[in-house]
Amino acid sequence: MTKASPKPVRLGFERDCMDVPLDQIRCLVPLPAGIKESTKYRQIRSSIHAIGLVEPVVVSLDRSQGSSFIVLDGRVRIEVLREFGVRRVLCLVSTDDEGYTYNKRVNRLSVVQAHRMIVRAAERGVSVQQLAEALDVSPGAIREKFRLLDGICSEAVALLADKPATYGMFHILKQMKPFRQIDVAQAMINLGNYSIKLAAAMLQNTPSDQLLKGSATKTQRGGPVEAIVRLERELSAMQADTRLLEEDYGPASLQLEIIKTYIGTSLLENAAVVRWLARQQPEYLQQLQRIADIRELPLQ
Repeated sequence: MTKASPKPVRLGFERDCMDVPLDQIRCLVPLPAGIKESTKYRQIRSSIHAIGLVEPVVVSLDRSQGSSFIVLDGRVRIEVLREFGVRRVLCLVSTDDEGYTYNKRVNRLSVVQAHRMIVRAAERGVSVQQLAEALDVSPGAIREKFRLLDGICSEAVALLADKPATYGMFHILKQMKPFRQIDVAQAMINLGNYSIKLAAAMLQNTPSDQLLKGSATKTQRGGPVEAIVRLERELSAMQADTRLLEEDYGPASLQLEIIKTYIGTSLLENAAVVRWLARQQPEYLQQLQRIADIRELPLQ
């Protein structure tokens, strides 16, 4: 009995990027009102002005008009390029717009990863001023990003490398000694909470011998009794909130799992539905993809 030969795998994109005239690219959905006043738009505009287009625009061939393309990802970049008077843009061409959605594969950078990218860019000769212009921030803010991990032990950095930690949280960790930094980082991971409030509360609860010199007097300025009273009050409020959440956790988790399964196996597997959402309601499609991408729910 002969084995059937495997079917060839179809590529989701053309092998090479294509240089496409901007007047042949159209967006099915207009940009949201006021987008040009947003911080994100200014950052993209500054980045393109300073270093050019880094990430190619993702398009698919418009089957209704063979000579034009539809934007799948990069509407803001297209608008900025038109504003600069650019006539052609490098594009990644999708071969199947309903079978693959580009934004579904995007992973957002963590604070630590962004810091490493900035440091690497500087090592390759990019000046602070160029980085500031590319990110639409002040040179002082760039220098602060350079110093983000100064005083943070390597073990804590490794724990938080891919976590949604904030810049302010790292400033609080710097007031602790290495072993305490590791304890706090692990506690935040276990709780799934990387807020400055939680970091500050754990700083207040840190024994003075686990704080760096100069941080102990500042942290314990209100006196140990006052700090303990404040922590007990915050703990009582947290326990009350936890009890309320526990009552609704089971039914809410089951409902979310059912919804996620339906979206992932029924809606987003239906090519006609995905095509319609991509053209008519791309914002809804992005939200549905985020829900479908949930891999596991936190345990109670």
